[in-house]
Amino acid sequence: MPELPEVEALRDFLDDHLVGKEIARVLPLAISVLKTYDPPVTALEGATVTSVARHGKFLDIAAGDLHLLVHLARAGWLQWRDDFPATPPRPGKGPLALRTVLTGGDGFDLTERGTTKRLAVHLVHDPAEVPGVARLGPDPLADSFDRETFARLLGGVSRQIKGALRDQSLIAGIGNAYSDEILHVAKMSPFKLTTGLGEDDITHLYTALRTTLQDAVERSRGVAAGKLKAEKKSGMRVHGRAGQPCPVCGDTVLEVSFSDSSLQYCPTCQTGGKPLADRRLSRLLK
Repeated sequence: MPELPEVEALRDFLDDHLVGKEIARVLPLAISVLKTYDPPVTALEGATVTSVARHGKFLDIAAGDLHLLVHLARAGWLQWRDDFPATPPRPGKGPLALRTVLTGGDGFDLTERGTTKRLAVHLVHDPAEVPGVARLGPDPLADSFDRETFARLLGGVSRQIKGALRDQSLIAGIGNAYSDEILHVAKMSPFKLTTGLGEDDITHLYTALRTTLQDAVERSRGVAAGKLKAEKKSGMRVHGRAGQPCPVCGDTVLEVSFSDSSLQYCPTCQTGGKPLADRRLSRLLK
């Protein structure tokens, strides 16, 4: 799933390629992609893009007095095109979900692979009209997101730190991958409870959060949209690397599986050498 660094890189890319250009047409091609119907997407035709912003994992393309909000979910992606085929695409065929064409002939496609359709597009007058945006917590890369803000947020919840970092209503933009990376940098177990964090723990975790996300944004800056996924994968220390050596200590990266996701961690760096219980795997072995 694209998370804050990749969405920020897409925002930067689209800011260069969209702002100041006129939208010729927007073509929804998957019935599930549009989450709003008033105003219709045809209201964007003839409007000029004025800005591209990011709210957590949402892209916000402003044109006229409207905002096209895009959440790529787990399997969605944005593909820039310098031109399009002369034959219009057929709805429901392949991964193509929505096409936006500019008057200059270029534009972008939104695609989503797999059977679970979660890619979401909203057309609204105010981004706050989108429930997922309205409930977002603060952006962890904002100048105002200091160590005291982070401590106050964690002090208001009692849960495992992995889940707290992924909670979009608590902190916007961090998902499964970067929560693994942040916790590895902080040398902290994903199962550690927020109520068990001391002052030094909070400081180390805050520093790990900021540096991990800032480094990922810098790595992604200037990378073409089509290469961002590969860039994200190449920069991971533990996420998606189960069975491989930890780049810090050389121990084997382990995994805990859940019904629809998994986490990866280094036992030496994060859990005192002890493997975490993987209840799903244990049930399968019985």
